[in-house]
Amino acid sequence: MDTLRFPADTIRAQIAGVLTAWGMAPEQVVTTAAVMTHTDLSGIDSHGISMLMSYEELWRSERLRLDAQPEVVRRTAAMALVDAQGGLGHPAAVAAMELAIGMARAAGVGVVSVRNSHHFGAAGYYAAMAAEAGLVGLVTTSAKVVSVVPTGGALPRLTTNPIAFAAPARRNPPFVLDMSTSTVAANKIKVHDLLGRPVPQGWVTDEAGDPVTDPAAAMAYLHEHLYGGLTPLGGDGATGGHKGYGLAVMVQILSAALSGADLAARRPPGAPEDIGHFVLALDPSVLRPDGGYLDDVDELLDTLRETPPVDAEAPVVVAGDPERRHREERAERGIPLPGSLLRKLEAVCERARAPFLLDASRSADGGTRTS
Repeated sequence: MDTLRFPADTIRAQIAGVLTAWGMAPEQVVTTAAVMTHTDLSGIDSHGISMLMSYEELWRSERLRLDAQPEVVRRTAAMALVDAQGGLGHPAAVAAMELAIGMARAAGVGVVSVRNSHHFGAAGYYAAMAAEAGLVGLVTTSAKVVSVVPTGGALPRLTTNPIAFAAPARRNPPFVLDMSTSTVAANKIKVHDLLGRPVPQGWVTDEAGDPVTDPAAAMAYLHEHLYGGLTPLGGDGATGGHKGYGLAVMVQILSAALSGADLAARRPPGAPEDIGHFVLALDPSVLRPDGGYLDDVDELLDTLRETPPVDAEAPVVVAGDPERRHREERAERGIPLPGSLLRKLEAVCERARAPFLLDASRSADGGTRTS
């Protein structure tokens, strides 16, 4: 089976059907399915519906509580601590950003830490929530798999530790930066493995520091081998890897040390995950009541996009532009899912006793295979 495209509503319904069959509360199903579908629409295929296999493994091994309800356990006027109660991170992170937005509107800034959580998808979704509310948003998170080697090291000590930043403008769509502090996110390796594509050199190294390009071997270095793993953002020290390494440590401090979540650096294989998130919302009108902030961001974004490109066919873009174009294209043509992923999702549905909605008859193109 080749790639098929499906409408976003079908993807959302499929995710919701599986989560409901597993026992997640209806309101949390709505939130989680919305976040995951938006992620697939944005072209971030590694963090959307393809995560259901990983979530199933966590749920069946009783490491994930789908009946969890996030709880605010400490709060001041501008700061709060949320316990996710061992549930998926999507509902906890949405609740945290909503809380931070409310505090920022009242006090100018809102900071919320989340502990005892799990994977929450793409960090940019939550930062963008702040920008859509007219606020500046900053989001960081620790992660499940200790897979990133410190610069000069052979043993992984860090997770991919994503960071996202979003800022509103007056005329332009928000600036939305969403990045891992490793060269790539671990789930990008999973996508290459699903598609049978070689892994670009410099993404993964072995125990000797040599590049690993075979996708199956790269997955093994991330999930099975003791040594080797993902490189920090920038690769090795000669190409700036020490900067990505430093950013990764910063994110770990904000996400885990601040919330009391698992530091991950010495987590034994198979130990329960306790992922931490950091969420900040800031009201720029407190500092710039005249609205000049919005005009300045517009000027900056316009100037960057107007930069003469090296290749006339590839104009300069800013963070958030590629994802926005993906959403426009996929809203029209459907979200592409490779046959290898469809087979795995069908098996998930069968085990969950949930209807499988992703057959060719429901595809956006009537069953036509696409590339």
